[in-house]
Amino acid sequence: MMPRALRRLVHLMLFCPLSKGLQSRLPAIKVKYLLLAWLGILVISWIVYMQYASYSELCRGHVCHMVICDHYRRGIISGSSCKALCDQRTLTLQRCMSTSSTHQVYNGLWKEKPVVIKCGVEDPVKTDGAPDSMLRQEMSLFDKPTRGTSMDEFKEMLHSFLKVNLGEQSSLSTLVDRVITLADVNQDGKVSLAEAKSIWALLQINEFLLMVALQEKEHTPKLLGFCGDLYVTERVSHNSLYRLEVPNSLQSLIPEALSSSLNHWLAPAWPRRARITIGLLEFVEEVFHGSYGSFLICDANPYHVGYNSKYDCKMANLRSVASEAVVRGFLKGRRCETNADCTYGRDCTATCDRLVKQCNTEVVQPNLAKVCVLLQDYLLFGAPSDLRGDLEKQLRTCVTLSGLASQMEVHHSLVLNNLKTLLWKKISNTQYS
Repeated sequence: MMPRALRRLVHLMLFCPLSKGLQSRLPAIKVKYLLLAWLGILVISWIVYMQYASYSELCRGHVCHMVICDHYRRGIISGSSCKALCDQRTLTLQRCMSTSSTHQVYNGLWKEKPVVIKCGVEDPVKTDGAPDSMLRQEMSLFDKPTRGTSMDEFKEMLHSFLKVNLGEQSSLSTLVDRVITLADVNQDGKVSLAEAKSIWALLQINEFLLMVALQEKEHTPKLLGFCGDLYVTERVSHNSLYRLEVPNSLQSLIPEALSSSLNHWLAPAWPRRARITIGLLEFVEEVFHGSYGSFLICDANPYHVGYNSKYDCKMANLRSVASEAVVRGFLKGRRCETNADCTYGRDCTATCDRLVKQCNTEVVQPNLAKVCVLLQDYLLFGAPSDLRGDLEKQLRTCVTLSGLASQMEVHHSLVLNNLKTLLWKKISNTQYS
C-alpha cells in the first residue's frame, strides 16, 4: 500500500494546480486518455502480432534441423558438421536472422564459438506442411551423383558445372581439387556417395560456390563446416554497415530521414568507417578478374557488407554477388530455369531472375560505381573538413563510371586506387590504421 503522506503529495500535484473549470472537465479528459490508451494498446498488439507472424514464417530452423538430421542418420548425406549438429548437439541454432522462408539464417554456437548457420527449406506453399512431405521434397536435392558414379566421372561433373557457372578458366582443375578435398570429410583420400551428394547440393547455392571460389580472400567469411546443404561460416561481428537494423514489418512506420539520422549518430568514428571502406574497395579488387573469373556485385546494399571487431570489412552476405559468366549468358538469352546452368538454390528461377535484373545495369554501371553510390552517404557525413572536398570529388568521379569494367580496366583501377590512397593517407600511422 502507498503511504498516506505519499498519497497526499500525489493528490496535491495532480489536482491542486488545476482550475475549477478544468476539474469539472476531468471525466471527459479521462475518457479521452482512455481512448488514447486503448489505441496505443491496439497499435502495440498489431506490431507484436506482425512480428510473431513474420517470425513464424521466416524462422523455421527446426524444420531444417529435422530434415538434415533425418538424411544424415539414414546415410544419404554427410559433412564435417553432421555429428556436432545431430549427435553431439555442440552446434546449435540460436537467434534467427532469416529474411526469406526458403533461406534460413541463424546465429549459433559451435564448440562455444559464435558462428552463422545457413540452410535451405522448401517453400511451405509447395508442400502440404506434413513432415514426411518435406522430407520427400528435400530428397530431390540429393539425387546426384547416382550410385555407380566413379571418381573420374564425378570430377568431370564438377569441372563441367564450374565451367558453366564460372566461365572457361585455366584454374578450374585447381578448384575441382579444392572441392574434392572439402567433400572428403574423413580425409581418407576418397569421396563417398553421401559426401558427393552433399557437396553437389551445396554447389547449387550461389553463396556457397562463391565462398569456395573466394576462400583465400581476406574479406570473405571463412567456411567452417557443412552437413548436407546446411553450411556453417564464421560470424561477422557487425553484419551491416549501419548499426540500426529496422525489422521489415516496421520499416514503413519509420521515416527514412529519422533512420538515416539515427544511423549517422550510431555510426563508428569516421576513421573507422574509412578503414571499413578501404576493405570494401579491396573486396571490389578481389572479385575483379580473380583466379576463377570475374564476379558482379548485383546489389550493393549496406546490409550485405559487415565488419569485425577490428573494423576490417567482411562481406556478411554474398547471395547478391554473381559470376559474370552466368549473368552474361542469361542476358544473351539463356533461361534462368535451366537447372544445369543455375546455382541459386531451391528457389532457382526467382532468385536467378532477380540477380539478372539487378546485374543488367552492369553494362552501364560497374562494381566500383555501385559501391561508391553506397559510400557517398557512409563516408561524407562526419568527414574531416580538410579532406571533404577531395573526397566528394573522388566519389563523384567514381559514381559516374560507366561501361564494362573489363573494357576500362586501367581507368577503373586508377579511380579505385586514388580513393584508397586518399583514405589511407588520412588514417595511416594512427590508432585506426
